[in-house]
Amino acid sequence: MNLISKVSFDDTAVAFSSKSDAELYKMYLLFKAMNSNTFVKAGGALLTTALNLHLPVKFIVKPTIFNHFCGGETIEESERAIQELGKYNIGTILDYSVEGEGDEKSFDATRDELLHTIEKAHRNKHIPFSVFKITGLIDINLLEKVQKQQELSANERAAFERGRDRVNAICRHCYERDVRVFIDAEESWIQDTIDNLTYEMMERYNREKANIYNTYQMYRHDRLEVLRRDHENALKGGYFLGAKLVRGAYMEKERKRAELEGYPSPINPTKEATDELFDNGLRFCADHIDRIAFCNGTHNEASCYLLMELMEEHSIAPNDPRVYFAQLYGMSDNLSYNLAKAGYNVAKYVPYGPVVEVMPYLLRRANENTAIAGQSSREFSLIKSEIERRKRARK
Repeated sequence: MNLISKVSFDDTAVAFSSKSDAELYKMYLLFKAMNSNTFVKAGGALLTTALNLHLPVKFIVKPTIFNHFCGGETIEESERAIQELGKYNIGTILDYSVEGEGDEKSFDATRDELLHTIEKAHRNKHIPFSVFKITGLIDINLLEKVQKQQELSANERAAFERGRDRVNAICRHCYERDVRVFIDAEESWIQDTIDNLTYEMMERYNREKANIYNTYQMYRHDRLEVLRRDHENALKGGYFLGAKLVRGAYMEKERKRAELEGYPSPINPTKEATDELFDNGLRFCADHIDRIAFCNGTHNEASCYLLMELMEEHSIAPNDPRVYFAQLYGMSDNLSYNLAKAGYNVAKYVPYGPVVEVMPYLLRRANENTAIAGQSSREFSLIKSEIERRKRARK
């Protein structure tokens, strides 16, 4: 019997094996609420207002939605989640989700925090990757100006170089500590600048293997072409390509901006087109595994099954360090736990940071990506199934 036939994403006993009855019921209540679009929208608006008014909402938020989707307020507080996941052979990707003030002081503070996460990963076998956003290190307006090839003032040039130095410091530290790092994708109007900085880091630090990974948002219709081009450039440059494939997180914002400014939307016209492009991206990476290390960052069950099939076709072992599956903490445990039990490399994105500072990130994530709302019905159904299974087992 091959491995694929042994993996069922409907196996709730495995999916929720780490949860007690009380924890499972708490999840049931959370996802029951989140299964209502009206509740999600109204609750998000109320929470945003409360945060803006500096009302004391932490005592409500932390034990509920925050604890479910975040590791903690600090690296140290996230240790519980790291160990919990590690017991089931699931890695942690510590995601510092605090958004800075956009000034040099906050950029330096973010760099320093990211260096701490790299040190943590270096010392902990359960943390296979670090991750960061370029906008946490360089002003977004400056990134856009560079992409538009507008002339920079002397002060702007100096600011951009300081940002490049921060990016390099993080990537160099990853290389020296043998920690892989994902550089997250962002909006299309700054992505070329982000890509170019990432290629620069890859050429410098991916000589022996892929340490630095770029992120490809496959809901953009040009990303497969870009992935192919990047592979060619890596071959010519003599370095390995690191690629994290995701569907994308800024669809509504991208479409609105394109319409407002009168240029063609960079987003695929249909979900089916995105799914096809994403899966073709997986096929391309598997076909070129000799020079590409990649991560299948998805909550899509079909894409996970496809990658398992591709790995079997290409005789890629489930635990080959060049291939990872990744999901968000608190979501799609039916994928993460069942894949990990079958021996595949799996990691969870685990956001952390002070409650008040992290909540805007989570709320925007819900609004932009609709990941939580889109998954809530499936999650709720699986939780109900496991509750019923446990009741039957006790009879």
